[in-house]
Amino acid sequence: MILTAALGLPMLGALVLAISCRWTEATARLFAIVVSVLPVLLLAWVWLQFDLQGALFQFVEEVPWVPSLGMGYRLGVDGIALAVATMSAVVFAASIAYPVNTQNQPRQYYAWMLFLQSVSLGVFLALDLLLFYVFFDLSLVGMFFLIGRWGHGQAQLAAFKFFLYTFCGSLLLLLAIIGLYLSVEPHTFDMRVLIEQQPLAGAGVTGGLVFLALMLGFAIKTPVVPVHTWLPQAHVDAPGPASAILAGVLLKMGTYGIIRIPFSMMAETFSRYALIIALLAVVSILYGAFVALGQKNLKRRIAYTSINHMGYTVLGIAVAGALVQEAGYARELALVGATVQMVAHGLITGALFLICGSFWQRTEEYDLDSYGGLLRQAPLLTAFAVLASFASLGLPGLAGFVAEFHIFVGTFGVYPWLAVIGVLGILVTAALFLQMLQKLFFGTMPQRWDQFEDLHATEWGVLAVLSAGFVVIGVAPQFLLTLIEASATLLVGGH
Repeated sequence: MILTAALGLPMLGALVLAISCRWTEATARLFAIVVSVLPVLLLAWVWLQFDLQGALFQFVEEVPWVPSLGMGYRLGVDGIALAVATMSAVVFAASIAYPVNTQNQPRQYYAWMLFLQSVSLGVFLALDLLLFYVFFDLSLVGMFFLIGRWGHGQAQLAAFKFFLYTFCGSLLLLLAIIGLYLSVEPHTFDMRVLIEQQPLAGAGVTGGLVFLALMLGFAIKTPVVPVHTWLPQAHVDAPGPASAILAGVLLKMGTYGIIRIPFSMMAETFSRYALIIALLAVVSILYGAFVALGQKNLKRRIAYTSINHMGYTVLGIAVAGALVQEAGYARELALVGATVQMVAHGLITGALFLICGSFWQRTEEYDLDSYGGLLRQAPLLTAFAVLASFASLGLPGLAGFVAEFHIFVGTFGVYPWLAVIGVLGILVTAALFLQMLQKLFFGTMPQRWDQFEDLHATEWGVLAVLSAGFVVIGVAPQFLLTLIEASATLLVGGH
């Protein structure tokens, strides 16, 4: 029951905060931090016990729910799910620990954060399609309230747009899930059965429609151009820790969902449309990078880099799903790279959005042109921002490089011309981050920032943990690669 504990303890913590009124800011925050760290420890233990030579799904927990309809409470992990879930738990713990203005409602704020941690982990741990959908949908509720209540600017409008846009994607997913459920005999929502039987192989129009609904739903969540327009405003108006979770965890539900459902359960249909998906991914890579370069708002610039980076992930998945003769190793590399990119992006962009939160706490200003020369005033903030930016642009020795190298080597073995075009995105990303750093930390500092404070102990402590994660993955990635490769080999071999 260790996976149940990993997602159940944060939910229990959220309920404790919700029903009890006597909490000070300090006690509510400390309680939430302690509870949020428990899933990290539990998933770390699962990681240590994971059998790299064993079955695809391990630590399976199964309880019948509605047996007549094939529904069950089913949890389990493969290497991909375990890597993404562990990263998500770390980002949640970091975001909960990071200082934020709770607007005199600490109990409610931390309750929603723990609720969101619980349902987010449920998405990555579920082995039942209906259970996956329930957790997937509930994540929208938690983020809606965090943006709408604790955001700034046009927070309520941003929350409303985020919810409606992504809820439309969820409804498409529900229709597709019903289609998959009805396609297998006996009817079941068990992911393991659907992956094994590939029930819609050769189903023609029906299979194509189910696949289209799945990909549209997950593309909105990822997000992929052109269904990305909800993302920038949601990021700009959300509090810093909520932005870290939105980018670091919730976007991964889209790409993880692609791997878990259409890639794994509809291998034949996926291979038919793999090139189209890869083309859309390259469009997202280039569009996200070029539009980010034109942004004057710090948070909006980082938000558009998420579209760019998630494009790399989708490209890796598309390449892995392409049925190309004698390219099995390249496809496996691409899937490994896509998963490493999910982990790396979660840690790196989570750190960048927490840094944005520190700027807002001090100045309530995101305009890049209003800053300058903060290096002398805030050397610690500068150091962490430089490190995270270099990791995001793919500097060797950091996690972003490991991910992108795998993706591009794999892509070159299947779609070499797309790899060449996609590399341009890395150049633009480097330019936009270097320009951002120059505007923030170098040059002449405006006089109004002469009281700008450097990072406090809690802030730099949290950023140090996240930074250690993407530095270790960059320098010694073997512990992560072996875990992911164990599952990637089995999944690509099934295509």
